[in-house]
Amino acid sequence: MTDPAQTQPLAVVLLSGGLDSMVTAALAQEAGFAVHALSVDYGQRHKLELQSAARIAEKLGLARHTPIALDLRAFGGSALTDSIDVPKGGVGDDIPVTYVPARNLVFLALTTACAEAAGARDVFIGVNALDYSGYPDCRPEFIASFAETARLGTKAGVEGAPFTIHAPLQHMTKGDIARECARLGLDPAWSWSCYDPTPEGLACGLCDSCRLRKKGFAEAGIVDSTRYNA
Repeated sequence: MTDPAQTQPLAVVLLSGGLDSMVTAALAQEAGFAVHALSVDYGQRHKLELQSAARIAEKLGLARHTPIALDLRAFGGSALTDSIDVPKGGVGDDIPVTYVPARNLVFLALTTACAEAAGARDVFIGVNALDYSGYPDCRPEFIASFAETARLGTKAGVEGAPFTIHAPLQHMTKGDIARECARLGLDPAWSWSCYDPTPEGLACGLCDSCRLRKKGFAEAGIVDSTRYNA
């Protein structure tokens, strides 16, 4: 019997284990791609998201899941990789201390390298530029710029087979993303968004990521099966 994955085009999805990356992986599948997921253990405070990434890969039956380690605690500079408290006061206008320096720039480079090695020309990332914490590496301008950088800096690109960087959630609200989660038949509890989980493994409910997630499900009128501490 022919393996369906061998007849489908291959895409590499950056799978953090969060809600957005889970929905992105499912959308890539829905678009007809065999999905190879890449997850990065970068020394993040919320390592539970890596367990969620593995669970999502299994639940979706992804073609392949590759976890790699790149410990950004060596640099620090973020509440997610350094001894800095995660803010709990609400989403503000300034770029918060949960921003990890150049994280999506680094991760997209890794995902593109994975795609080139695998012979894929499609890369998916679950960035969002509407309901988000203001990180500069989530903006459409950055995604477009990176696509050009990948064209110029890879063998595939200079030989005329450039990469397409897909950001299907780019212009969605968190409510839109929650509705897509439900439409795709995904269980929100498979994913993990909280930056500062409790020792008991509950989502804190108060960090920016929790607040944005809760806001989205409330706006969509959909129950979030995640267990929150607050």
